[in-house]
Amino acid sequence: MSPMANVGSKTIAMVLAGGKGERLNPLTLRRAKPSVAFGGKYKIIDFVLSNLFNSGIKKVYILTQYRAYSLNKHLRESWGKWTGLGDFFVGISPETRSESEEWFKGTADAILQYLRFVESSDADYVAVFGGDHIYKMDVTQMIKFHQMNQSDITIAALEVPFEEARRYGVFAVDETARVTGFTEKPEVPERIPGRETCFASMGNYIFPTRKLIEVLLEGKKIHADLDFGKHVIPMMLEHGDRVFAYNFNDNVIPDMKAEERGYWRDVGTLDSYYEANMDLINVSPQLNLYNYKWPILTNQGNLPPAKTVFDDDGRRGQNIDSYVCAGCITSGSTVRRSIIGPRCKINSFSIVEDSILFENVRIGRNVKLSKVIIDKNVVIPDGTKIGCDLAADRRKGYTVTDSGIVVVPRTD
Repeated sequence: MSPMANVGSKTIAMVLAGGKGERLNPLTLRRAKPSVAFGGKYKIIDFVLSNLFNSGIKKVYILTQYRAYSLNKHLRESWGKWTGLGDFFVGISPETRSESEEWFKGTADAILQYLRFVESSDADYVAVFGGDHIYKMDVTQMIKFHQMNQSDITIAALEVPFEEARRYGVFAVDETARVTGFTEKPEVPERIPGRETCFASMGNYIFPTRKLIEVLLEGKKIHADLDFGKHVIPMMLEHGDRVFAYNFNDNVIPDMKAEERGYWRDVGTLDSYYEANMDLINVSPQLNLYNYKWPILTNQGNLPPAKTVFDDDGRRGQNIDSYVCAGCITSGSTVRRSIIGPRCKINSFSIVEDSILFENVRIGRNVKLSKVIIDKNVVIPDGTKIGCDLAADRRKGYTVTDSGIVVVPRTD
């Protein structure tokens, strides 16, 4: 068998899913960022887990921490059901561990606390990936790049314009993509040789199993808050280890469209979250969720199809340029340029425009919504107007972003 073959089965993944996502408040007041809904029916974490699953990596530990209940519940009810014959997707959290063990202090410390799972595996490689970004990626292509370069660590890199690179951790690389330096949010970012762009870290890493164990145990002696970006990568560079950057733009999945190449979104703010969702309803979105050769998997639920009700003048149920999930009823109302999560009902004479509704939202009659994000299980009373008068929305206590997006939080 070729050494390039079957790399997925020789790899375990550790997914870091403990982030608070504070800039997404109030959507993250009751849940971790990876558990926030995206595209109606999905959770943010479904994207990295689908990438691993579609890449043939089916031994996955998901390291949860902050408000982990809803995320662990989602993992049990979906990903936990699809495994067998040695495969597993399992969430592990400090909330369920012995009182003597502490919460994670850094990204590498999180892996260190569960190093026994790595040590007991027979894997040749460990993929350490974040759980809170939106993208599609064939991870095996990154592992093969890692093999060809005989790397001690390979880091997924986003090619970004020089003007934007100051917002990221940026690599200096030579002509072979070997990393020679790494700086967090540099004033003058290092360009890729021969280009006007820079390599920014995506926070995704491939290690040989033995090397990961070695560097974590060494780093533990120096840093209590051991972090990959702050400590591990600089330490490996100082030691002369083979550190390489993998250009995410080179990654290709089956049936990928040209506009999808290099698509990666942090969705770490309310505005970026809203914009990434709204992209989905474009005629040609950058992120194609209708690629059946690289599906994004999630818990589908036992729900009936979406439907519209009534076809009278002034009372017509219609969904226009929208993304409507299963179990929804648009009853004598109009939904336009919106994303409607599962089990929502929008009652007669109401208008929902440019908005995102999470699961099980109830919209009364004669309601007007414009550029609103409504959290799960919220009931909007008859006659309510949100997004039409931002000053009034602020007085009601709603979060209003600088771009005029209004967020209605859960009350339960």
